Formats: sequence, C-alpha cells, structure tokens
Amino acid sequence: MHQPGGPSQARPLPAQEREPLRNEKTTEEIARGIRARVFEHTIRNNGGYLSQACSAAEQLAFLYNEGLNLGPSTMPMVPPPFGGVPSADNPDYVTGAGYNGPFDAVHDRLFIAPAHYALVAYACLIEVGRMAPEGLGMFNRDGSSVEMIGAEHSPGMEVHNGTLGIGLSTAAGLAWGRKRMGHSGQVCVFMSDGEVQEGQTWEAVQAAAHHGIDNLWAIMDVNRQQCDGAMDEVMTVGDIATKFRDFGAVVAECDAHDLKAMRAARATPHPGRPLIVLAHSRPTQGMESLMSRFPRLHYVRFKSEEERARMNIEIAAELGVAPVALEAH
Repeated sequence: MHQPGGPSQARPLPAQEREPLRNEKTTEEIARGIRARVFEHTIRNNGGYLSQACSAAEQLAFLYNEGLNLGPSTMPMVPPPFGGVPSADNPDYVTGAGYNGPFDAVHDRLFIAPAHYALVAYACLIEVGRMAPEGLGMFNRDGSSVEMIGAEHSPGMEVHNGTLGIGLSTAAGLAWGRKRMGHSGQVCVFMSDGEVQEGQTWEAVQAAAHHGIDNLWAIMDVNRQQCDGAMDEVMTVGDIATKFRDFGAVVAECDAHDLKAMRAARATPHPGRPLIVLAHSRPTQGMESLMSRFPRLHYVRFKSEEERARMNIEIAAELGVAPVALEAH
C-alpha cells in the first residue's frame, strides 16, 4: 500500500491485533535495557556491535520514549520473514517503518541512517514494547528480515541506508514534501559522525537550509569511532559544529549520556532551518572493560574463549546484570 507523501509502509494490522504504545519504562531504564540486551547477544554470538550500544543507548531511548511523536506499531510483534524486494511483481512489499507507527499527517517519521546500528535499534524496539524479544533471535538468520545491516524491510527501518551519508538527504526530501502538504509531523534522522566524511551529508544540510525545511532535525552520535579505528586516524573532520552552521543548520551540542542536556538540545529553536544535535558520546559508556580493545571497537569479536569469558564477567558486573550462561563445548 502506498501512502500519499511517502514510500510504501506496512499494511496496518486490524485494530484488535495492534500492540498499544508502551511507555511504562523511563528513558534511563530503556537505555540500560538496550545495553544489557546487546551485551547478551554479543556474548552468546561471539560478536556484535557492542560499542554502538555504549554510545547510542540514551539517544535511541530518548527518540522512541519521549523525543518523537510516534503512533502505535502497525506491525506484528514477531517480525515477518523477508518478503522480497520492491517490484511490480511484489505489490504487497512493505518496509519495516510500521514498527515506528503509521504514516499520517500528525505523527513523526524516523530514519536510522547508520544501518550497522541495527542491533541497537532492535534492542530499543524490544525495550519500548514494539517488537517481541523473539525477534532478536532471528538476527542475521537466512530468510529473516532482522538483518545485521538494517535494510528497508528490517524492523524500524524505512529505507536502505547501508551507504553512509544518504539518510539525511532522504529525510530532507520527505520533510520538504510533508511541509508542502501541511503535515504537522516532524522528520528525524539518527546519524553517526562517520557520515560527515561523506559529501552528500553537507549537500543535504545546505539544501534543507536553502528551502527552509525546519520540520527536519537530526541527532548525531559523535563517538569519534569508525570501522577502521579512531576517526581522526582515518580522516580528520575538524570542527563539525562550525561546519554545520556554515552550511546553514542550527546546531546544539550535548553530552550523549545526559538526558537532561539532550532534552534541552532538542528544544533549541530553529525556525527556517534544520536542527542538528551533536550528542558527544563515549564508545565504552557502561562497559569500560572494552577500553582494552581501543581503538578497535567498531565490531567486537572476541579473540579467544578466555577473552570472551573474561568480558562476560567484567561487563556483566559493570552493567549490574548476571553473566550470560554459555553452553559448554
């Protein structure tokens, strides 16, 4: 089904099958739950995007629990299998955006630009009651929509953002269309700071400022890390706050682990221009034991069973949870 002003979205479930919005937990509790789930997954599977949970847990918890006006999920709690790619021969194709709520004029839309944060996003969906815990057991399995690198059919994903830098452009286009249609809903992008190494990011900001797209805002996880190590060792990006301002955005900065500061940053007025919130994070927040691997933190795969066992005990203690019970081999 195609909705006016947007790409295809999941067909709404009958009212009796929909899950209601669940905001029973505090944002702080959700952030802790995200880290605990990603930790457990990483230990059990001997690998995972663990550092991203350290840096981004509060940001995603904030977006889903209080920062965005999202309607109830329109998707089943247990994610459906991969349904094929969009084509004329697949008219029933749907995206994973239904987990973020319906497409309508009043609710906000969320784009998760760094697709490798998918594991963290799935954990967040579980913590806020939009996806069943069983969904994480489908992660990276053949035939599953719960992909390691989130695609447009993955839970919480509306478009494919596997190429860093395209998320903000896509969101700006949607926001421009929504503004022209008189929609009150905002468009938000969750980004990573590695995207500032891509020229398309700056083109998107410049275009959004030129066209007065002020129903667009982004929060960027500034953890100074990327696939090949520390960003400054790969390609220095300099003062990105000044750059964003020079390209026409309003910029607010905050500690990514201070929710009070994050709320204040989001409230920054930005009439006629997009807002960029730079959330300065620590890639080992809540799991300081990971510093022994610094700066190789992009994807954590344990080098030995001894390291895995040690990290299991040390990180569990830091998170205040029980170590993961592993099957004996």
